[in-house]
Amino acid sequence: MTTETFVKDIKPGLKNLNVIFIVLETGRVTKTKDGHEVRTCKVADKTGSISISVWDEVGALIQTGDILRLTKGYASVFKGCLTLYTGRGGELQKIGEFCMVYSEVPNFSEPNPEYLALMNKPGLNEQGNNANNNNGSSSTAGNDATNGNGVNCQSAASTQPSGRANAGNASRSSASGSAVSNGKETRRSSKR
Repeated sequence: MTTETFVKDIKPGLKNLNVIFIVLETGRVTKTKDGHEVRTCKVADKTGSISISVWDEVGALIQTGDILRLTKGYASVFKGCLTLYTGRGGELQKIGEFCMVYSEVPNFSEPNPEYLALMNKPGLNEQGNNANNNNGSSSTAGNDATNGNGVNCQSAASTQPSGRANAGNASRSSASGSAVSNGKETRRSSKR
């Protein structure tokens, strides 16, 4: 009848998705200008995790640990992150609680430079272009493990937009006698 799609197989632009997942986290409610409530939840199956955006009353009913079946869903990129949505005529149905094998990694909703590049092709705003440049430099700057989308989240949070400023500060502090420090400590110690 209907074939189930795994989280790992979800790509931007796919429609009529049927996915079974467990709810790992329910996000805060935000209100739109029209008065609708939107909640983003982190969900997962055995192949990875993804964010799903749920509108109005349905979002208030979802709880952590619920096992849900999404029918007629679609995937799109929102702010550079792959997100799952219920489509027109689609629904979320609770089919169980707690007992499901799942994996939080890879998280397919982590920011992905490829998605940002696709969004920026038609010539979107400067903010999108800056985000693309930041992700590109930070994902190549570190040697830590990457997520399922090839983005290095740890170095993205710890580097500056140029990707080189922290390295320069660290080398200056090494010359003055500090063996190991982070960017903030180096600035403080060099001023004293």
